[in-house]
Amino acid sequence: MNEAQYNRLGGDRINSRQIDELIGIARGLAADGALNQPEIEFLQKWLAVNVDISDQPVIRTLYGRVNDILRDGVADQDECLELLDTLERFSSGDFELGEVLKATTLPLCDPAPDLYFDGLLYCFTGTFNFGQRKHCEQAVVERGGNCGGLRKGTDVLVIGAYATSSWKHSSFGNKIIQACEWRDGGMPIVIVSEEHWRRHL
Repeated sequence: MNEAQYNRLGGDRINSRQIDELIGIARGLAADGALNQPEIEFLQKWLAVNVDISDQPVIRTLYGRVNDILRDGVADQDECLELLDTLERFSSGDFELGEVLKATTLPLCDPAPDLYFDGLLYCFTGTFNFGQRKHCEQAVVERGGNCGGLRKGTDVLVIGAYATSSWKHSSFGNKIIQACEWRDGGMPIVIVSEEHWRRHL
């Protein structure tokens, strides 16, 4: 075995061990169905140690998300719930970070309508390629819209790009189901994908 083959084999072993360890950490953190700031800070420290010796995109992507959450020094409830959903799905093998759900598996409005912002109430659910939910909400507010939790006055529900076909069982599935029931009952609520929303920014 030459040096290049030896180094490649060693790197493969490191990457495999890192992923196995990360899965174990994710399962441990998500075991009680809740995340708190000390747990997220622990995850950040583990990722910081491992990100520079790994070529695994899953580690780099997760590290970026955790850093975004802790950038302001506080992990709020929505951020904890989003990260919990990510860790639960990753540790169960339900998805890889970076997988984008096909829009056809979601109950989106078809055809998707043109979107406007001024005076409209937006609600965001899921995990977004655009950034954290607060970044999405800021983009709407900057364009004259409003944001909040899902309620009967909501005009637009935007579903994040990162999800799986088992969205009904995810932590944000209840919002989607509720919005569908309202829409089917005649309420003028629009359900769109993150991709469609971003095209109108």
